[in-house]
Amino acid sequence: MSASVIGAICIIVMLVMVGFSMPIALAMALAGFIGFAAIVAFDPAMNILGSGPFEMMSNYSFSPIPMFILMGVFASKSRMSKELFDGARVLFGSWRGGMALAGVTSCGIFSAISGSSMATAASMARVALPEMEKNGYSKPFAAGTLAAGGTLGIMIPPSVALLLYALITEQSVGDMFIAGVIPGLLGLALYCVTIAIVVTLRPDVAQPGQKTTILEKLKGLKGVMPFTLIFALIIGGIYAGFFTPTEAASVGAAGTLIIAIVRGMNFGEFREAIQESLFMSAMIFFMLIGAEIFGYFLSVSRISFTLVEFVDSLQLSPYMVLFAVLILFMILGCVMDSMAMLLLTVPVVYPLIEAAGFNPIWFGIVAVITVELGLITPPVGMNVFVIKSVEPDLSLTDIFKGVFPFVLSDIVRLALIITFPALAIGLL
Repeated sequence: MSASVIGAICIIVMLVMVGFSMPIALAMALAGFIGFAAIVAFDPAMNILGSGPFEMMSNYSFSPIPMFILMGVFASKSRMSKELFDGARVLFGSWRGGMALAGVTSCGIFSAISGSSMATAASMARVALPEMEKNGYSKPFAAGTLAAGGTLGIMIPPSVALLLYALITEQSVGDMFIAGVIPGLLGLALYCVTIAIVVTLRPDVAQPGQKTTILEKLKGLKGVMPFTLIFALIIGGIYAGFFTPTEAASVGAAGTLIIAIVRGMNFGEFREAIQESLFMSAMIFFMLIGAEIFGYFLSVSRISFTLVEFVDSLQLSPYMVLFAVLILFMILGCVMDSMAMLLLTVPVVYPLIEAAGFNPIWFGIVAVITVELGLITPPVGMNVFVIKSVEPDLSLTDIFKGVFPFVLSDIVRLALIITFPALAIGLL
């Protein structure tokens, strides 16, 4: 049996294991170990099992992950989200749908610090959803707005998803972060346009807010300033060459900790933040270990090269290859966690993208936006389930209905970035 056939069988077995609810990290590690042993030998496979996790965990390049996670958890524990939403609500004043605009804008700003879509959705939903309902907003519309707003966390840097993609494909983390700025802001702008269109076509879903004076709007900026400062410090420092991404992660975590302490975070909340960060970091590193072992197996199976040769034989255009990969991402995104999906699929499809001649940084942005869609599409839209946990009375069907216009908005953004690559790589 050829190495490529063994590779294909092991990948199918791995997908079956994931389908039966085995943790993705364990499924990748097990499939990688068995495949490597079948192609090479059992003893070398045991050596990989022993040395692979150590090599991955001791790799300095992965050290920003726990720091960026810690930064986001500090932001959540310090109750910045309430001041952020209150400030944004004052800025939008009496506009119809102003609280929805405040909600999605707050999600965009908060995600620039948290770097996590689900953390953003959970934090902002707890603050904004009760206020929106109290002010006469349609529950599905309010929930859909916040579920969609939370997805901005996967794109606006510093993003753990962009960081993982850069590490998997050996691209510059700083370049990935810089490339994510315009697409992230474009997503925020398109969400605001979507809200304006929805409240114009269906005025009953949102009510006008209270009028606010210029002085009140200026005071409202106070809630936005800490996030702006941290974001500017991280991205500005990386772009100007003052920090490496690892140093920027540490500076960002320290800065957020200082703000959290000033805002009254006590020792108990500090301990909870450390514990939560350790749990999330361990989960991601466990997946990375599985991906490392799976990567060794992919190398010896040469299945990626076989796949490239097969696609070449079909004589498909580069964009047909791209669309096939994106359709695969969309399908898997409906049933799989975004981080796990990136770790599972990128090592396999990346050689196809390279062979098609696409810019790897640009493709990373396109891939992450496509993964982002999976967070708000059925049947397993993770952000939708987060909103459901905050508001148990809402049905999943109602939340998916509320989020549908934002799915269309993301598709428009994806089309724009595919058509105009400079939107992603123009700042590089």
